[in-house]
Amino acid sequence: MVVLSPSLLSLPTLHVLRYDPGSRMVSHKNGNYSRRLHERITVCCSLPSKPASQDVLWRRDLLLFALASSFYTLLPSSGCLAEEDVKMASLVDEINAYTYSYPVELPSKKFLFKWVESRKPERYSSAAPLSPDARLRIVSERVDIADNLIISVSIGPPNIQFLKSKDKKTWAAKDVADSVLSDKSALRVTSSQRMSESSVLDTHASEIDGEQYWYYEYLVRKSPTKSAQEPNPYRHYVASTAEREGYLYSLSASTLSQQWTKMGPLLEQTVASFRLLLPTDNYVPPYKDPWRFW
Repeated sequence: MVVLSPSLLSLPTLHVLRYDPGSRMVSHKNGNYSRRLHERITVCCSLPSKPASQDVLWRRDLLLFALASSFYTLLPSSGCLAEEDVKMASLVDEINAYTYSYPVELPSKKFLFKWVESRKPERYSSAAPLSPDARLRIVSERVDIADNLIISVSIGPPNIQFLKSKDKKTWAAKDVADSVLSDKSALRVTSSQRMSESSVLDTHASEIDGEQYWYYEYLVRKSPTKSAQEPNPYRHYVASTAEREGYLYSLSASTLSQQWTKMGPLLEQTVASFRLLLPTDNYVPPYKDPWRFW
């Protein structure tokens, strides 16, 4: 609360408009998806109707400068990343029939991402497993080591412990997230232990071009032990999942939690762009020769 002395009662009235940082817009017609992650604060001043003395004007200007400086510090220093023009590139995987876009440049900041394709698109049968039972597998992945960014696409069957119905229209986004995360661990642990490594923050679903997509945001500990010395030992993920022919196709994008304010909006654009494509002659369904490794 700001208390004004009687001598400053003639100062302009300040109106602060604050928008909920958790609000989002989803357009079901064209599939556009965006989330407002940053607070936007607008300060409006109404000038006094009567002239003020030079002393009061000086104190008014000083107070306005101090308040404006305080409001500026509330804004994330990198918040402009969510709104500036970002150059994106597209990946099309004809083997698994999906596509997505990823950021490659921020022209206004003269910043280039340093992506390396750590796993080229490959068929499900030869893909790297994410767990000992080999249910969930990474079919493609790219990383930016310098900026601690990872974008990966995985495929695996639904976990009937969470998705008991075969009708995907009845699936809740939280259940889809739990199904994917329960199989997403390289540790030899149970499904419940794998899920305890993750903390789901938000889930929702959207129908795009007649296809259902489930979106979820979650945190994962970077270290499997609780004795990690880092003050913030988590990776922040955002993901999208769609179902086709009895398998879940999931794209996840992540960075270190302390970098989320800077990189999160860009990774969300990548996840929002994820789409299943109509299969071509190059498409190899996951159920075809599941144990063929060439």
